[in-house]
Amino acid sequence: MSAAMNSSNDVSGAAHFPSSLAAIIQAEAGSAVTALRLEGVAPSVAHRRQALETLLKSFGALDVLQETRSREFWKTVRDAKPFANDGRALWRISTAPARGHAVAAAIGEGAFFYDWAGGLIWAAMPASENGGAVRIRAALAGNGHATLIRAPAALRAAVPVFEPQDSGLAALTRRVKESFDPKGVLGPGRMYAGV
Repeated sequence: MSAAMNSSNDVSGAAHFPSSLAAIIQAEAGSAVTALRLEGVAPSVAHRRQALETLLKSFGALDVLQETRSREFWKTVRDAKPFANDGRALWRISTAPARGHAVAAAIGEGAFFYDWAGGLIWAAMPASENGGAVRIRAALAGNGHATLIRAPAALRAAVPVFEPQDSGLAALTRRVKESFDPKGVLGPGRMYAGV
C-alpha cells in the first residue's frame, strides 16, 4: 500500500485483508488481499492502472476488478462486512497509515483489516471483559484514537465508547455541550458520561 500511495498515480483507496479474512471477501483462500482503487475519467484510470501494474508487479499477482465487483468490494470495506453479526466487539481504530500494522501487532489478539492505506483499522475483539479496550488504547499510546462501534449492551456500559479525554479536554467538551444545550436535554451521556 505504501508503494502505491507514495506514487504519483492518485490512488483514491487502499485496503488490506490478511489471509485469515480472504475467504470472507471471496478471494483465493490462504492469500492476503491488498486492494487499490482508482477513480476518474477512463483514459486517466487506464494510464494510472498500467503504471501501478508496472510498479507493483514484484509484490505478487495482480487482478483488476471491473466496476460492479469493485463497488461491491469497497462497500464490504466501508461496512466492515467481514465482522458483521459475529458477536465480537467491533472497534474502529485511527492512526497514522505507516503505524497501522504496528498497532495491530501490539494489540495482538483479535481479527483485523485495514483501510485508508493502513490508517483505519477495523478490529473484531472478543466481547468479554473489556472487549479489548485496554489492549487497543495501550497500543495506540496517544498516537491515534479508537471508537467502540458495536458490542453487547453490558460491555458498552462498562467501557468508554470514545477515546477517554484528559481533564482539560473533558472540561472543554463539557463547556461546549453546555453552551449549545444548557438544560442538558439533547442526548445526555451519549458520548461521554456526565456530559
